[in-house]
Amino acid sequence: MSMDWEKVREVVNSHLDQQSSELYRVNQALHGNPELAYKEFFAHDTISSFLEKQGFTVQRKTYGLDTSFEATVGSGGRLVIVCAEYDALPDIGHACGHNLIATSSIAAFLGAAYAMKTLGINGRLRILGTPAEEGGGGKAKLINAGAFSPSADVAASIMAHPITKHAIGGISGLAALDLIASLKFRVEFKGKSAHAAGEPWNGTNALDAAVGAYNNVSMLRQQIRPEERVHGVFEVGGTVPNVIPDYTRMNWYVRAPTTEQGEKLQKRVHACIDAGANATGCTYNYIVAEPYKHVVSNPGLCETYVQDMAKIGEDVLVKAPEPFTASTDMGNVSHEVPGFHGAFAIPTEPDAALHSTKFAAAAGKPEAHECAMKSAKGMAMLALRVIVDDGLADRVRQDFESGNAV
Repeated sequence: MSMDWEKVREVVNSHLDQQSSELYRVNQALHGNPELAYKEFFAHDTISSFLEKQGFTVQRKTYGLDTSFEATVGSGGRLVIVCAEYDALPDIGHACGHNLIATSSIAAFLGAAYAMKTLGINGRLRILGTPAEEGGGGKAKLINAGAFSPSADVAASIMAHPITKHAIGGISGLAALDLIASLKFRVEFKGKSAHAAGEPWNGTNALDAAVGAYNNVSMLRQQIRPEERVHGVFEVGGTVPNVIPDYTRMNWYVRAPTTEQGEKLQKRVHACIDAGANATGCTYNYIVAEPYKHVVSNPGLCETYVQDMAKIGEDVLVKAPEPFTASTDMGNVSHEVPGFHGAFAIPTEPDAALHSTKFAAAAGKPEAHECAMKSAKGMAMLALRVIVDDGLADRVRQDFESGNAV
């Protein structure tokens, strides 16, 4: 269908400007009540109630997850899913700015839905609450439960993440925040307890197994590629010094630019861990979590977003010269359906970084909210263009099926 996109933009932007103060209240409520993975009950209820007051029918506790929700408008035609994140980090709250992700995603949904209703645009638009991004793999569980099923004819899945302005050279944002793969697992070591002073020869030291594994991996780090990462912590290390530990547990992340490269590196890490257990005579067991796959940024989606952001005076690059060495379960989604994982820059102190108390503070400021709202305007237009424009939708699908990425 022929569409006056300037008219559409005017409708979207005007509506979001009117909604901004209400959305800021939601933003602040989430920021002031940070919740951990799969425990985002306040966020789930706050966002669901807000959408219901806006006139949308909200399904709560969807796909078997107590803190997921969804609301859909339209019937027939292509479906665009806007993903909303809202979990926080232990002790430091919204230090990854998921209150802003939720705000921008809700706003994108509101703006696009209003334009569809006002201008008679046919198609389907959905906002999906995706809990537990911070290590819980919520989107992987949603994928397994059918939230992105091929039968749903999902034309695109979109969201944007806040980032420090100085990290990307002071520009407004990126269309492709290409994050790398992260393979996650725990390992348990089991030995035999004994009195550490009276009869140490009767014990099998599970702490030594874990320490040996850690030291082996530390040596491996000298021989891995610069873009690869391995990091781990001791979650259980024993009880008291005079009892030889019979049980220890470690938590490990292995990261690489692609999932395949990460799998190769993980085999080397496992060899280091196996050696630590074998040297001490301990048995061991791997507890494997869902991997976070690398993000595949769709060229058609990214280029369209850049063009629409330019229309509102925002300087957005298609992608950064190098991928950021962090990971997201949105990567998993981008392997299932065409994906857009953008970034919008927020003002912070010069030494602020993601996952820090300074970034958490910046994520609660009015200036950060304004940045989220600008990104929402671009995402609303992106969703509408995919729904309406057959040529763009075909290109997006072809890029996805052929594995093209920006």
